[in-house]
Amino acid sequence: MSADARSKQDLRRHYRALRQQRNDETIRSWVLELLLPSSGKGRFRPEAGRLGLYWPLPGEPDLMPLLPTLRGWKLALPCSEGQGGLSYRAWDGRPLEGRDGCGIPAPVDQPPLEPPQLQLLLVPALAVDQRGMRLGYGGGDYDRLRAKPQWADLPAWVVLPQACLSHALLPREPWDLPFSGWITEEGPGPNGQ
Repeated sequence: MSADARSKQDLRRHYRALRQQRNDETIRSWVLELLLPSSGKGRFRPEAGRLGLYWPLPGEPDLMPLLPTLRGWKLALPCSEGQGGLSYRAWDGRPLEGRDGCGIPAPVDQPPLEPPQLQLLLVPALAVDQRGMRLGYGGGDYDRLRAKPQWADLPAWVVLPQACLSHALLPREPWDLPFSGWITEEGPGPNGQ
């Protein structure tokens, strides 16, 4: 095992513990502040394209309680195809019966969406640094998706606890792309300010 791989494993353990220090309700209020035009800061519009959410795993900020407020939005969820990569698929907000290649609830019966059909991706993470570099779980699904030219310009923001905002630079692989910004209990940053 390389030193970089060992370092990432250590960082993942560290941030898994830190992310327990989160306030989902406050994170959700900042997500709404970013999205809803009534807040005066809403940069995204329900009619402009789908909002890419994520199905929360244990320890991740849970955005699902926002669904009643986002009733007018068209939604999408990621669907991992195992080694085949990641796609986003339309989701109507109803409970899901299908599971993707990682065993996560997903709208597997829907066809993959193209980037112009989405306007924003909200993505979970273990950590993010000031450059917008994300530390994920190590599968590389989001990295491979966002490395495709047609996906690279789609705004993608990380949702995570403030405790997981790294002041030190996180390891970066050649294929890693910085995220557009992040949302924590202290609000959006840097491009979401």
